[in-house]
Amino acid sequence: MAVNGHRSPGAFNTTMPSEASPRTYNVSGFQIATQKLPILKAGPIDDMTNKIGIQIPEMIFGDNFVAIQHVPSGWGIKFDAFGALDNVDKSGEKRLKVAYSQEWHASREGAHDFQELEEVKPFDWSYTPQDYRGELAPTSPPFRESNAEIPLELLKRPDPILFFDDVILYEDELADNGIAMLSVKIRVMPARLLLLSRFFMRLDNVLLRVKDTRVYVEFDTRQVIREYVEKEKDYNAVKEQLASRRDDASAVMRDPAQMAEILPVVKRQLEEVTLPG
Repeated sequence: MAVNGHRSPGAFNTTMPSEASPRTYNVSGFQIATQKLPILKAGPIDDMTNKIGIQIPEMIFGDNFVAIQHVPSGWGIKFDAFGALDNVDKSGEKRLKVAYSQEWHASREGAHDFQELEEVKPFDWSYTPQDYRGELAPTSPPFRESNAEIPLELLKRPDPILFFDDVILYEDELADNGIAMLSVKIRVMPARLLLLSRFFMRLDNVLLRVKDTRVYVEFDTRQVIREYVEKEKDYNAVKEQLASRRDDASAVMRDPAQMAEILPVVKRQLEEVTLPG
């Protein structure tokens, strides 16, 4: 079943057979759950590969997740590796070596890793989710497009952090030519919470890309704002832009947080929903 264009599980359940129970925190009718477990073993990797239909990343944390549920209304949203990878283009039409074929061929022509990539079943091997914004529980009131902005000034206040977690979902070194990684951070304050799902990709000599999904919840009003942002820029253009700075350009280009500040926005969408009490 799909909700708002994204796959939703048959039952929104954060209880998973695993080595450890998820961390949970309850506040104002909302339950936050996170889980961090080791990389999947061979059996679960084969199972996920068969279900998704593409070769999965080198480091796959398939049991990890971050979820928010509003128990009274049945609304919930969950971020995990399966949902994100299932959102990757499987047709091969959005592969970077197609979109940037001249640059890719010029830098990798004749290389062994390039020949290997040519033989893989067509899919976006950079593991870029097309528009992954989390998966809504089937009982969730839907988001609607909105102009409501996440109130950054409230988030800058020195409020106490009641709960925090940083969960990695997957990572791949892109045949030793860069990195692709997806992680989710969440912090809960007394009056509100903020979740950030960030996909970061660096393909050396080709492209830098960031895709962010933020979910903001105001507890008193039960307003939920979801912001989705895509940023990207040519690798060499960014390198040239950083040339005049005192920072180590290569180190900056490996830092997702700094790249998120530097790269230009190519797409942005705001949505909101006010949950019933």
